[in-house]
Amino acid sequence: MLVIVIAGLVPDAIDPNLMLEGSLSDMFIDLLVALALALIPLAFGVAITRYRLCDIDVLIRRTLSYTLLTLGLAAVYFASVVVLQTVFSLFTGESRSALVTVLSTLTIAALFNPLRRRVQAFIDRRFYRSKYDAARTLAGFSATARDDVDLNTLNERLLAVVNDTMQPEHAGLWVREPAAHTDPPP
Repeated sequence: MLVIVIAGLVPDAIDPNLMLEGSLSDMFIDLLVALALALIPLAFGVAITRYRLCDIDVLIRRTLSYTLLTLGLAAVYFASVVVLQTVFSLFTGESRSALVTVLSTLTIAALFNPLRRRVQAFIDRRFYRSKYDAARTLAGFSATARDDVDLNTLNERLLAVVNDTMQPEHAGLWVREPAAHTDPPP
């Protein structure tokens, strides 16, 4: 956008004849503006792929998280200003204090990350329960699977984990029989 503004203003300020229709400088400026305009969709494409904005689950999850976080922080800020202003007015007699604003802002800054993590965990548990439970269950299964040496017990546990996390209509496990040991040809 800066290139477009500069291309439109600078040549005219330097010499008005540079912007005459059909001149070489006018065609160069038009080409420069067209290239700058072509970069805008490219920038959108890079932003969409880099920040995974095409993945609607991520977009909805972040929207829910940051909306709840903003509402929670606004409520805490408002409540802390009212409470601190009342306390300061009782002790100092002033109706307004800059210290109240500073303390409320510092409180919000200190609460941001812990509250964000809690809101994110709440959103994950409430709306993305299957993903949340599946990850926890599979992590627990992988920790216990290392200790199992009996194939039948491991099969039963694996089927139980799949039934609990994915809740399919039917679940089965096929285990390939080991190939018979044959000697390599001479």
